[in-house]
Amino acid sequence: MIKIAQKIIALIGCMCLLMLGRAVNAQEKKMAMQDGMKMEHMEMTASTIPQKAEDISPLLTGEKIPMAMLANQNGKMLDLNKLVAEKPTILIFYRGGWCPYCSKQLAGLEEIAADLNKIGYQLLAVSTDKPDGLMESAQKENLKYTLLSDADVSVAKKFGIAFKAPKGYWDLLPKSSGGKNTELLLPVPSVFILDRKGKINFEYINPDITQRLKPQLLKVVAETIINDL
Repeated sequence: MIKIAQKIIALIGCMCLLMLGRAVNAQEKKMAMQDGMKMEHMEMTASTIPQKAEDISPLLTGEKIPMAMLANQNGKMLDLNKLVAEKPTILIFYRGGWCPYCSKQLAGLEEIAADLNKIGYQLLAVSTDKPDGLMESAQKENLKYTLLSDADVSVAKKFGIAFKAPKGYWDLLPKSSGGKNTELLLPVPSVFILDRKGKINFEYINPDITQRLKPQLLKVVAETIINDL
């Protein structure tokens, strides 16, 4: 009887272990499916372009900028991260030289560019314009700081500030970008202050294209945080 009881207990134990194993496997499969769904959602989110400027999801203060290559006004490709590593950087994203609000912003930045340089910064301004367009803007506004071309808007996408341009811009953007802006995107005008490791220490992003950070206010902010960079 004792032996029979022992066998029954052992059999029950095996059945419990088998059931537990099945439960674990089922849970693992469920978790794997959930992870797969999460990954799929993340991939879909990453590939989905916001349809409105208000819907963007930009990089946040404290995050590091992505790896990126940009052309200067002479068409030479430059490594953004290597440029940023040289000294603290004020990185501006604007729509293009064809935008009157952007032209006014560029001119205002030129007024404080020398002061920013004395404080210890370099000033970089990025737009969807092709290199020839950058040259025109530099000459028109007599700009001394560096303009960079993100004609295909790939860098603005990495920064999370790109969105689908309204239809009124669909004829303009392929021309101003040299045919590279095939997705018909625009960046939300943005200001990032970066340390030499590419970490964002300050940002100003406003979907309202008429509202730009005032040059003097930018200068005050830059002076305030320079010792933290």
